[in-house]
Amino acid sequence: MTGKVWTVLGIETSCDETAAAVVRGLAPGPGEILSNIVFSQTDAHAPYGGVVPEIASRAHLEILDAMIERALAEARMSLAEVDGIAATAGPGLIGGVMVGLTTAKALALAAGKPLIAVNHLMGHAMTARMTHGVAFPFLLLLVSGGHCQLVGVGGAEDFRLYGSTIDDAVGEAFDKAAKILGLPYPGGPAVEEAAKTGNPRAYALPRPMKGRSGADFSFSGLKTALRLLAQDGVRVEDAAASFQAAVIESLVDRTRAGMALFRQDFPKGDGLVVAGGVAANQAIGTALDRLAREEGFVTRIPPPRLCTDNAAMIAWAGVERLSAGHKGDALGLSPKARWPLATSLV
Repeated sequence: MTGKVWTVLGIETSCDETAAAVVRGLAPGPGEILSNIVFSQTDAHAPYGGVVPEIASRAHLEILDAMIERALAEARMSLAEVDGIAATAGPGLIGGVMVGLTTAKALALAAGKPLIAVNHLMGHAMTARMTHGVAFPFLLLLVSGGHCQLVGVGGAEDFRLYGSTIDDAVGEAFDKAAKILGLPYPGGPAVEEAAKTGNPRAYALPRPMKGRSGADFSFSGLKTALRLLAQDGVRVEDAAASFQAAVIESLVDRTRAGMALFRQDFPKGDGLVVAGGVAANQAIGTALDRLAREEGFVTRIPPPRLCTDNAAMIAWAGVERLSAGHKGDALGLSPKARWPLATSLV
């Protein structure tokens, strides 16, 4: 572990946000976000009700250079002044990942800076250290459009998977629920807004995996139940509230199981970090905070703008790795569409 304060340029292109940021700090944080520029492609994908990989990668290619220039300008820094260049190397839509990683390689080579290949999931995992200086170990609930996992985080290279989804991710389930109910894309915020004026007990929907051993998730059956229900006609607000209540109950039950597994590995651990785009859902956050108090945990949820995909979290993951003594990754490494958090890139 070094005592140097690191300044890192981060690049994120794993899905439908094109992002660049400059972050300064030293693990365990908190860090200082000097710039954090995010361009969302939501409007481009909205007509399709989901992300179209070809559209996403083309958009990244067209605007990433300008985003990086803007991030450096807003941070009042030149490329020569940063200590490293961090980029998402996976998991994600492979075309988009390739755009960001290739750009980072070129910049690292041209500027003579170390390249830090970042697991996108690690970026989410470490965000609460950047914002709150959360100490290791902690239990991570990662809930996003593409991921739903419970992970014990013992260090920058110590990730222990306790549970993951066996089908749909929770964010994906929200998007599909919105489509079923005729709500706009992206589905998460639309369902949450509709649920505010609905009755969560109006319709009986299943609580997937509740009470099962282990800490895995499942949302496919819930989505199917909602679709069958909607065929007979529903009040949209009540259906949204009932769906959200089922998701919350499932997440709480599975997280409680994950807490028990986490305490077996880390008996004194008491941190629950919730990350990913779905962490911005206030009803989910409130329920998880209540659970944490019941189980003797302290909840940390980053601000909503840092829960969704962004480059500040990627830059901070670079800070974490440099703080731990990492010297940089080979420029010949390949991007990965799939990359479990507990494995190395090479």
